[in-house]
Order: sequence, then structure tokens, then C-alpha cells
Amino acid sequence: MTTLLLIIHILVCFFLIAIVLLQSGKGAQLGAAFGGSSQTLFGSRGAATFLNKVTTATAIIFMITSLLLAVVTAKGGSVIKKTPAAEEKRSIPATSGPVQDRGVQPGQAPAQPQAPQPPAQAK
Repeated sequence: MTTLLLIIHILVCFFLIAIVLLQSGKGAQLGAAFGGSSQTLFGSRGAATFLNKVTTATAIIFMITSLLLAVVTAKGGSVIKKTPAAEEKRSIPATSGPVQDRGVQPGQAPAQPQAPQPPAQAK
């Protein structure tokens, strides 16, 4: 259900972007308004065009799918409250001080790190 709703939402989103970009803005003929254009500067444009009606319908569908996605995903609960079972069983051991000894007994010299061996040559 969520996947289908998300696919519809994304398709409507791209369609809404395309429809909005296809339209000319109200201020597109701003220069012509000073030259005696029949359209007013930012006033009414007359009857709604087909693109305006499609934009309104697409925007309504976009809002509905947004609300439905919010409702459907909210029913799943919080991600923060869910912890894996392995995390609950594991405990962190207490440390004493900033540096831990690595199994070295008093009076014993610590083990020296070994130098890395060169890789074997392939024949």
C-alpha cells in the first residue's frame, strides 16, 4: 500500500512540476503592460485556462497523497523505539581509566608488534 501510494505521489509530483513550468507567469508581459497591453499588470486574466484547471487538480491530488503517506507511515510507529534484539542483550564492559592493560602482568615486558611481512611473489 505504501509503495503504491509513494509511486503515485512521485508521478504526480513530476507532473505538477511539468505543468507549472509549461505555464507563463503573470508578470511575463510586464514590459508590454507599460506599452498599452490589454492585460493589466498583476490583475485578473479572465477565465481559467485548461492548464490552470489541470494544475489545480494535480495540486489537490498531490496534497491528498501527501496526507495519506503521512497517515500510513505514522501507523508503523517510531523508528527510534524499535531496537534490534542483539542490541538489547549486549552490554558494554566497564573500563578503569583511559588506558586498559592488554593482559600484561606486573614485571613482564609488553609484547612487541611484529613488522608486516612483504607479500609473496606470484610466479
